[in-house]
Amino acid sequence: MILVPLVIISISADLYRFRNPSFGNFFYKIFGFLLRDHEKDHAKRNLNGATYVLIAAVITILIFPKVVAVSAFAILIISDISAALIGRRFGKIKFLSKSLEGTAAFFITACIVILLAPKVAGLPVEYLIGFTAAFIGAIAENISYGYADDNLTVPLSIGISMWVLYSLLLPNMDLVLSGVPN
Repeated sequence: MILVPLVIISISADLYRFRNPSFGNFFYKIFGFLLRDHEKDHAKRNLNGATYVLIAAVITILIFPKVVAVSAFAILIISDISAALIGRRFGKIKFLSKSLEGTAAFFITACIVILLAPKVAGLPVEYLIGFTAAFIGAIAENISYGYADDNLTVPLSIGISMWVLYSLLLPNMDLVLSGVPN
């Protein structure tokens, strides 16, 4: 899996930028415009969001069935961006740790992803599973602020909730997408 070496390189570069000022300057010249303030904070030594995305991709692909991994990661990519854009631009009402508008944007776009994402059998209950996981993902994105990076919490919370719900509601279903290698 090509992602594992990329994760190792990304984590190494992220950690090394805090230890070596010359490398840190080089890193910030290339990637600094992409980083948020908390990712640049040398006291906190946070990994950057892209590193968390790569870590989440590896974990999601290795742990979850493909039908779950595809939905979880597609929601991360589309809905996290939607929540950030809408929340920053239109967010007025505080909801948990972020704005109601951003959280609603996350949930709505996540539901659209669920409607379009592949399903094992296309059963109505699969959509219910997806919509429930979308709601859980929206809450995870909101409450992870300040505690954990949402690029990690979103796909994992969605993946876990989908997998558990498939196991409870469709226990005999083989979670294999036709035409997709395992």
